[in-house]
Formats: sequence, C-alpha cells, structure tokens
Amino acid sequence: MKVNIEERVALARELFTSGYNCAQAVFIAYCDLADMDKHTAAKIAAPFGGGMGRLREVCGAVSGMTMCAGQIAPNSEPNDSVNKKLCYATVQELAEKFRAENGAIVCRELLGLTQQKDNPTPSERTSEYYQKRPCVEYVASAARIIGEKLNEQ
Repeated sequence: MKVNIEERVALARELFTSGYNCAQAVFIAYCDLADMDKHTAAKIAAPFGGGMGRLREVCGAVSGMTMCAGQIAPNSEPNDSVNKKLCYATVQELAEKFRAENGAIVCRELLGLTQQKDNPTPSERTSEYYQKRPCVEYVASAARIIGEKLNEQ
C-alpha cells in the first residue's frame, strides 16, 4: 500500500504544532497502518518525547519513526532471528537516513544542548519556542523518511 508522503508529513507537522510531542507526531501520523487509534498511539509514544522523557537521548522524532518501522519489518515472535535481523537493519537504515539529513539522531546534539537531561516540565509551546526549536523540521524529516521506506515496500 502506497502512502501519500506529503499528507503524512503535513499531518505530523500539524500534530506537533498542536501540542503533541515529536515522537507522538510521527507515530500518530502513521498509526492507522497498525490499525491503531490516535489515542492509543499517543499514549504509547508519549514517553519518547524530548529524547525519552526529556533525557535528551535519541530524538523523539527518530523514536516515532522507529516505532513505525515495525510495520515495515514486523517481528512479533520471540525467537524469529531472521525477522529480528530485518527489523534491526530497517531501523539502522532509517536512523542513518535521518542522521545524513540532520547531522545526528540524539536530541541534545540536534538542539545544541550541553546538559545530559532536562527538567521534566515540558517547554511552553509559544511562537518563540517554535522559532528557537527546529523540532518541527525533525518531525517532518522523520515522517518523510518513514513514508519513503513504506512506499519502497
């Protein structure tokens, strides 16, 4: 099944700018492919925002993209080493594409932060926030990369 990439990217951007975190925005934009409703997808992806709970580790947009990778290379059986390898290879390919486009896959590196973790209180979403933080572009990048990979299938 082919997806309309630009529609998915636009949806991911809209989700992010409406208040969803980076991981939620990417994952929700594709949750229908997993027969998952928006509410459930939002709950599952919520902890991955801010580089996993504002720890500033792997970018939430990358985490959202990674969760979507399960639709490309599913691995639901515990001892299925063939599909486990395919799943991991898919994640590595997607992460490398994101790194090539954006320079890193780690939140603090993408944002130029020096601290290892951030206060757990999320930043207020103001116009200054969106001007200062390029996160919506990372969300768009991840949504585009996953859409392109889906359309290769």
